Amino acid sequence: MGLSDLQRSVLELKEEKNAVLLVHNYQVPEIQEIADYLGDSLQLCRLAQRVEDAELIVFCGVDFMAETAAVLNPDKKVIIPSREACCPMAAMLPLDILREAKERNSEAPVVLYVNTLAEAKAEATVICTSSNADRIVAKLGADKVIFGPDRNLAYYVERRVPDVDLVVVPDDGYCSVHRLMGSGDEAMELKRLHPGAEVWAHPECEPEFQDRADFVLSTGGMARRAVESDATVFIVGTEQGLIDRLSLEHLH
Repeated sequence: MGLSDLQRSVLELKEEKNAVLLVHNYQVPEIQEIADYLGDSLQLCRLAQRVEDAELIVFCGVDFMAETAAVLNPDKKVIIPSREACCPMAAMLPLDILREAKERNSEAPVVLYVNTLAEAKAEATVICTSSNADRIVAKLGADKVIFGPDRNLAYYVERRVPDVDLVVVPDDGYCSVHRLMGSGDEAMELKRLHPGAEVWAHPECEPEFQDRADFVLSTGGMARRAVESDATVFIVGTEQGLIDRLSLEHLH
C-alpha cells in the first residue's frame, strides 16, 4: 500500500526543514510507517544524538519524551507536534512532593522513571527505564531508595530486588492506560481461548496482572520476544501502538 497524501506532505516538510522524525512505539501506524526511528522514549533520544546532519528533531510522543530529547541534544531544536500530548503519570510527581521525600530520606538515592518531567529528573540520582529499573536499583547498593512516579513499576522492582526498601513517590502514581487492563482477567480469558499463547504484561500494569502474566516485559522486550519465542499467538498487555509496530515488523 502506498503512502497517503498526508504522509507524503509530512515527508516533504521533513526534508525541507532538514528534520529527523522520532516516533514512539505507541503512535498510530500511519506515523510509524514514515518514522526515521521507531522505539521507546530513551532509545529514541539516544538515537537522535547520532544524527549529526539534522537541524530539527520532531518527537512524535509526549511531553517528557521531547524534554529528554532536548536535554540530550542541546545543540538541536526539538519540537513536539501537539502541545496537548502530555503524560498524566509524569505530571503526578511535582517537584514539591519529590523534595519532601528527599528531606525525609536525606541519605537515600533517587531513582526516577524516564516517564517524569524534566524538573523532577534534575533532582534524581539516576534515571531508569522499565527495562533496567531493577538492575539500577540493585546496582546502587543502598538499603533505601526513593523511587517514582509509577507504583506498578515499583512493585516490579520490589519483586526482583526485595532487600531494598523503596520509598515510592507519589503514593499511587500510575499509567491510566495500563490501569484500564486491571488484574488481567480479559487476558486470562483470551489465553483460555488460545492454548499455547503467551501473555505479556508491561511493568506499568497492575501487580495482579504482572503476577498472572507469562512474561513482564518493557516495550523493547516485547519486540524482542516476538522474534525469539516459538509461540504463534501473543496476548499483549500494553498500548495498541506497540501491537501495530509488532504487526508491521514481525507478524505478517
